[in-house]
Amino acid sequence: MLLLRCPLPLLLLLLPLDSTPQKLPTRDEELFQMQIRDKAFFHDSSVIPDGAEISSYLFRDTPKRYFFMVEEDNTPLAVTVTPCDAPLEWKLSVQELPEEASGEGSGDPEPLEQQKQQITNEEGTELFSYKGNDVEYFVSSSSPSGLYQLDLLSTEKDTHFKVYATTTPESDQPYPELPYDPRVDVTSLGRTTVTLAWKPSPTASLLRQPIQYCIVINKEHNFKSLCAVEAKLSSDDAFMMAPKPGLDFSPFDFAHFGFPADNNSGKERGFLKSSKFGRQTSPKPRVDLHRVCIGNKNIFTVSDLKPDTQYYFDMFAVNTNTNMSTAYVGTFARTKEEAKQKTVELKDGKVTDVFIKRKGAKFLRFAPVSSHQKVTFSIHSCLDAVQIQVRRDGKLLLSQSVEGVRQFQLRGKAKAKYLIRLKGSKKGASMLKILATTRPNKQSFPSLPEDTRIKAFDKLRTCSSVTVAWLGTQERNKFCIYKREVDDNYNEEQKKREQNQCLGPDTRKKSEKVLCKYFHSQNIQKAVTTETIRGLQPGKSYLLDVYVIGHGGHSVKYQSKLVKTRKFC
Repeated sequence: MLLLRCPLPLLLLLLPLDSTPQKLPTRDEELFQMQIRDKAFFHDSSVIPDGAEISSYLFRDTPKRYFFMVEEDNTPLAVTVTPCDAPLEWKLSVQELPEEASGEGSGDPEPLEQQKQQITNEEGTELFSYKGNDVEYFVSSSSPSGLYQLDLLSTEKDTHFKVYATTTPESDQPYPELPYDPRVDVTSLGRTTVTLAWKPSPTASLLRQPIQYCIVINKEHNFKSLCAVEAKLSSDDAFMMAPKPGLDFSPFDFAHFGFPADNNSGKERGFLKSSKFGRQTSPKPRVDLHRVCIGNKNIFTVSDLKPDTQYYFDMFAVNTNTNMSTAYVGTFARTKEEAKQKTVELKDGKVTDVFIKRKGAKFLRFAPVSSHQKVTFSIHSCLDAVQIQVRRDGKLLLSQSVEGVRQFQLRGKAKAKYLIRLKGSKKGASMLKILATTRPNKQSFPSLPEDTRIKAFDKLRTCSSVTVAWLGTQERNKFCIYKREVDDNYNEEQKKREQNQCLGPDTRKKSEKVLCKYFHSQNIQKAVTTETIRGLQPGKSYLLDVYVIGHGGHSVKYQSKLVKTRKFC
């Protein structure tokens, strides 16, 4: 089975011009392995090799097309696209090959131009499309034979990306598998150190493949892929590794972007020797981001950190055989202060991220600059429940346990100062978002009903659909529902191990999205909506999630609901 990606002129040049029947080249395993070892073979072509990850680049607003061929019907197929430092738009489509090109062929060969017309005159059938910066993939257990096209576009900036395609996804498994709990835990927190722990990848513990773990530390945000980290580390954006002039570019392209033109590029159509190109720009400041690979250990202490500073930690499992990686669910933590812990100042109407170590506590202070009648505290606990106490000028006004999203409205007082004490869970570290405001219209968190459960109607279950309902509010919000197939033995304990509840729908796969809609009702008794989710498989279990997205863009997830379709209808 062969996967190819190549520009159409190269694809046509590969067709033989002798008297034998013409057909697209097939995969020769020995030759293929040689080509995989020689990475330069695929650097500047548009041929996607079967079972190997390639790295490439896009200029902004300049689309790029890749090809690969599946020779037999009912072939398994998996295609993975990893954006690096910018969102991508990509589409996978397939079109039938000329009869003589897809088989062994017999009789007189078709003229070359006739084959070209047969390939280029058809648009092909779109199989999948995606827009965003997530690692996204297309998987099919039975794909038709034909010429597959992968079209990519970056509309934001010049960028790198990676593509992996295979016709043997079950046996290849080049990406390390994540454990059942993919979170990175903060087990110890000091003034200059943070100790992290995570569960080992089954690829190492069960399959005995060589896995090493790489930790990335920075002060800005979490990363979704190691490719994104490498792009950030680049001293000159996507031009750290400049593309070489070849089949995909003309000398004008490189002169336009600041690269020296090669006058012999038209004569030498092969690959150039390794050389460095650079734009004539001033050097950029050093990126405050660090990466360290620690072998196969699953506990590590990060040292030499600054006190009272928030850091983001990402963990990547890397298969050292394939050099391909998978991201754990990252975390963040603030190191301890040098001296006595300071009280964090809350700004009116601004959401603040708070990290609390296991059994730890955090103090926050809110001092409104103007007189006010009421003050509102909104809290979104990302993981386990946290305890909140609010005192006004030393007087205790509130003491509550908060799980999920809660909002408290307290009576105000002129020149009052509020001290908030947050106590973490006994089970583990806590993360939360908190907002304090004296302006009732300044709400970053969406309003929620008292009951955030999703109700499933058992009598309306079929073999291919389920019907669910959930409550809304009098405020018009956007609701998005997502589904994910799970094993039959999936239970509540596993649900609790799901990733950070503060992560919104932007972290979900596009294939899991069912729909989004706006909903509200002035009559709170009638603020309920129903939805029938179709296209499900008989006798399968699904985990349903509803996200409500507020006007400020902050999303909150309802309680997940486990449903199962009927096996017989």
